[in-house]
Amino acid sequence: MGAHDTGPLIRSKDGFWLAIPLPAAGKSLRGGRIKPGEWERRRGLRLRFVYRRTGPSLLVAEGRLNTKGQAVVSRSKTGRGKVTAPIFLLVAQVKLPKRLDLARDAERAHEAVPGLIVANWVEGR
Repeated sequence: MGAHDTGPLIRSKDGFWLAIPLPAAGKSLRGGRIKPGEWERRRGLRLRFVYRRTGPSLLVAEGRLNTKGQAVVSRSKTGRGKVTAPIFLLVAQVKLPKRLDLARDAERAHEAVPGLIVANWVEGR
């Protein structure tokens, strides 16, 4: 609850990068977001790190795009149809937006209490 109220800053555990999957990465077997190691095991392709001075760095795959837009191993020996597809964005930290303002809602409810008491007052006689 507190995280939604303050809008926290998220960093990686090891102090390196947070990997944000792009649509070309696909989904995890469990239905959630896929991790780079799982992506490499499932696709059989190595991810290559691309540093960019401006903007987030990338993990890209050299391969062929299938009909779903996902990078897969190319069977062509000549390299025809090969593309460099960005799979993950790498960022040092992410700032989540503030989603709730509990102080504002609590103040609004606190101000409404006297009016609700008067509106529901029943004469006992």
